[in-house]
Amino acid sequence: MGRYFGTDGFRGEANLTLTADHAYKVGRFLGWYYGELKKRAGDNSAPRVVIGKDTRRSSYMFEYTLIAGLTASGADAYMLHVTTTPSVAYLARVDEFDCGIMISASHNPYYDNGIKLINSKGEKTDEETIALIEDYIDGKLNVFGQSYTELPYATREKIGKTVDYASGRNRYIGYLISLGMYSFRGMRVGLDCANGSSWNIAKSVFEALGATTYVINAEPDGQNINNNAGSTHIEGLQKLVKEKKLDVGFAYDGDADRCLCVDEKGNVVTGDHILYIYGLYMKDRGKLVTNTVVTTVMSNFGLYKAFDEAGIEYAQTAVGDKYVKEYMSQNGCRLGGEQSGHIIFSKYATTGDGILTSLKVMEVILARKTSLSKLASALKIYPQVLLNIRVKDKEAAQNDADVLAAVKRVEDKLGNRGRILVRASGTEPLVRIMVEAESEKQCKTFTKEIAEVLRNNGHTVK
Repeated sequence: MGRYFGTDGFRGEANLTLTADHAYKVGRFLGWYYGELKKRAGDNSAPRVVIGKDTRRSSYMFEYTLIAGLTASGADAYMLHVTTTPSVAYLARVDEFDCGIMISASHNPYYDNGIKLINSKGEKTDEETIALIEDYIDGKLNVFGQSYTELPYATREKIGKTVDYASGRNRYIGYLISLGMYSFRGMRVGLDCANGSSWNIAKSVFEALGATTYVINAEPDGQNINNNAGSTHIEGLQKLVKEKKLDVGFAYDGDADRCLCVDEKGNVVTGDHILYIYGLYMKDRGKLVTNTVVTTVMSNFGLYKAFDEAGIEYAQTAVGDKYVKEYMSQNGCRLGGEQSGHIIFSKYATTGDGILTSLKVMEVILARKTSLSKLASALKIYPQVLLNIRVKDKEAAQNDADVLAAVKRVEDKLGNRGRILVRASGTEPLVRIMVEAESEKQCKTFTKEIAEVLRNNGHTVK
């Protein structure tokens, strides 16, 4: 874990743990660093950086300060304005940008924000580059055989420029539409845009493919992103689907890199369900290269049992779509993702893409000529309870001897009829306790046991 950057970028409360000054320094470093790399390769052109943001009020502040830093260091900044994380990844790759930046704190509340960095391949930026950025923020940068306390400014004609690049967002929308394998005509679809990045994209894509759409939480005001909305508060979409008697519903998070579904009966369909449904669909058509679906340690027992029955192999990574993508790239896998709805279809995208995921679920529904509830019914999900505990120090809490001993006791009690996972969040000051067992009562009992040890040992924040 980095000093400032976690598993999904530099994230924190705006102007407290993540400030405008931080953003300016990130921009200064990126503009200078990519310019230096180009010069050393014999290319004197200005670095090109594509930038998108979500609908948080502070996103404008961070956009302007990042751009100030980039242009001061000689880079040209291409502004997508409000858009999704996967659109930035797509354009960074296909339009050959030196890097991409997405300003978002994903599913977090509006007062948090974040800076996600994407390389020219449309993937999360490597740890070595992240470490250099953190060194520059801390005033101890050493790179290219030289130490820097400050970076040189661009002057005269070398100062960077800004470019309105809304056309790039429109091309991304066109790309999504082009992936529609079937007409959606006659399908009644609910969309929950979380008052976030998908608010002006998802509806356009679905209606272009012929669906009749019912949209909620698509009126962002800078403070209502993820507020009782989207994939982390899916109750509103469940209500919409049942009241309007819709065929299916899709809920996105703040930057639309994840998607959860609601079937026609109002049941939630998780990322595990999506991996199972689409994995089986790919296998049946001979498209599941390596016959392996990549999951994280948070995926449900039931998913693995269903894969065993279907003859599909699986891999487990640490939590984070970054780690899923790394495994997929290294091993040639085509499908992977997280229970939370980050699903990666490597043939079509380099990162989780919520709208793409919903299109792929629609494809299976239409190809199989059946309902989402029937597609999901073959997967039996074990009861699972996830408890988030806010702590003073994640590492100290997770490595406390008494906590480790309590976890071992729970493991012994569960045996091969369940599991427990205690891990530090990569983006928030939380320890996450997850238990799967044969009953929800068992799950709650065991999560409370661990939480009590954390509290008794003084790790929790009151």
